[in-house]
Amino acid sequence: MATSRVIGLDIGTTRVRAAELEFGSGGPSRTAQPTVLRVGEVPLPPGAVKDGEVAELSTVSSALRQLWAQAKFSHKEVVLGVGNQRVIVRDLELPAMPLNEARASLPYQVQDLLPVAVDDALLDYVPTGSSVGEHGALMQGLLVAATKETVLANTAAAEAAGLKPMMVDLTAFALSRVMARGELAQRTIAVIDIGARMTTLAIVAQGVPRMVRLIPSGGQNVTDVVASTLGLTTADAENAKRQIGVGFTVPPEAQAAAQAVGEVATSLIEAIRNTFVYYAGSHPGAAVEHIVLTGGGSQLPGLGQYLSSASRIPASMGQPLDTLRLGRGAPVPAHLVEHQHELAIPLGLAFGVAS
Repeated sequence: MATSRVIGLDIGTTRVRAAELEFGSGGPSRTAQPTVLRVGEVPLPPGAVKDGEVAELSTVSSALRQLWAQAKFSHKEVVLGVGNQRVIVRDLELPAMPLNEARASLPYQVQDLLPVAVDDALLDYVPTGSSVGEHGALMQGLLVAATKETVLANTAAAEAAGLKPMMVDLTAFALSRVMARGELAQRTIAVIDIGARMTTLAIVAQGVPRMVRLIPSGGQNVTDVVASTLGLTTADAENAKRQIGVGFTVPPEAQAAAQAVGEVATSLIEAIRNTFVYYAGSHPGAAVEHIVLTGGGSQLPGLGQYLSSASRIPASMGQPLDTLRLGRGAPVPAHLVEHQHELAIPLGLAFGVAS
């Protein structure tokens, strides 16, 4: 039986991560448990990636070459993720038509909906449902518009490392694919990936992404306020913030930092909670039932409990490896198994073209 091997590549603010999955001949839809063959990560220095875009091409491409040398991936074709404030995701209703025709029509359908010229954007459309309107059948879906500069900066870094980007996919869709599996596949969940500078929120109903929001705040923002308030280096502030957490009693000398951490956390939680309120109002009877947290920033002590209390929705840490099979040997290093919530995006990206 023919199999396919797909590598998902996530270029983050602080690390590059990749995961290689093997699927059966039917792709993800017919492979109950894809096999994880290899995963790896390599840290990036501050400033190499800014606001989700590669700023230092040579630095990032060097890290990618190191990643491939260490993890020994079987090939160099990759699915590359994108997701920052220069990516627009919004609801769009179109007359019912074949998907290829719908995507071809986007430049003519959305030119008045975008803050940038259509010629400066890469467009995609993901159907989420259907209905019948006054003039016939309609299709509901999500319009994705990414500025070409955002995409080209990241693909250029991959190509400079000798890699071959075969597809660029929205990180929110990657999260939806890998986390809305198993017992969560038939529920309405919110997958929230808290990265260094960006929080990606995807509301997924019965496996279909229904709403995406990109919030320009993450774990590094918390580190920054701790460093500024206490006069610490970034490394020391990273350790200090995990001692401070959210909602815990701290010694007097750390109270100012705790207040600053609380303000950043509260702002993020409010943005998330408001998204839930909006979704519930526009989808009567289909409110979010469960929150799944991923990303390094989700590890801030007390944050998950705070989010669950504020939203009145149970939350749990994402375990993307639970619905996957591990290959022979040790394809996932022990420290990455322990921190598998940080692998959700590259694992999910590998689902993108394997059907």
